[in-house]
Amino acid sequence: MGLVLDTVGKWIASYLQKEVPGYEPFTPSDPGHLRNIMLPGDVLLVEGNSRISGIIKYLTQSTWSHAALYVGAIDGAEEADGEPHVLIEANVGEGVTSAPLSKYFTYHTRLCRPVGLMYEDRYTVCRYAINRIGFGYDTKNILDLMRFLIPLPIPQRWRRRMIAFGSGDPTKIICSALIAQAFDSVRYPILPRITLAGSRQARREILHIRDSSLYMPRDFDISPYFEVVKPTIVTGFDYTSLHWADKQKPLPEVAGQFGVFPEAPPLVPEEVDEEAPLPAA
Repeated sequence: MGLVLDTVGKWIASYLQKEVPGYEPFTPSDPGHLRNIMLPGDVLLVEGNSRISGIIKYLTQSTWSHAALYVGAIDGAEEADGEPHVLIEANVGEGVTSAPLSKYFTYHTRLCRPVGLMYEDRYTVCRYAINRIGFGYDTKNILDLMRFLIPLPIPQRWRRRMIAFGSGDPTKIICSALIAQAFDSVRYPILPRITLAGSRQARREILHIRDSSLYMPRDFDISPYFEVVKPTIVTGFDYTSLHWADKQKPLPEVAGQFGVFPEAPPLVPEEVDEEAPLPAA
């Protein structure tokens, strides 16, 4: 019976992972810029286009359906062309694996960086994720997979719980839970529950770490403790260097000779002649 459930579970996982045709990202990041600015501990959010990605985006009401942790080059893990694996992620049907950055060059992505995270803690976060390579996804939990095949309207208050369902096996992890657990290992907050304690004269915040299974990819985007890093801006953006298809950019020598506004008058207020008669009404 266990073999049958495992086979059916793998089939469902394969179906959910299939990409939907027609996906075209509006603003994919420049591969070179993205590669040059990433630091260990950064979280890469991805707008996926698989069947399960669409369901996760509906349940979370967010653009982001997947999250991966950047850990730098992993020893012994590389593509056939020599490109190193630098991401740790957890996928349905595959479990926790490593991947090259080029895997998401054609996708709409967002880079989220933990603010003020010390070097030692960055290393701990990355090592935590790397040590979990090989952890699987529970394909025997058919209910856990079949709920994504039912396109029913889900009340908003239940959507986060829908993603958190599962067998509870500590060796079975989803993408957001893996990254949340890694940051929890150094007590770095993502979206903790905050309560106020103390008297009116002295109030202090007490942070409570949420269950890692309740985190979603979008939580890293809206977290007040993660900075959104945009490669185009960080590497230096100059709008005057853009070439628009509907407007020819003037040659440097022409622009230098005539200027942009060759006959532009100085912007000074006009003098008022107090002795001049007022115009008739």
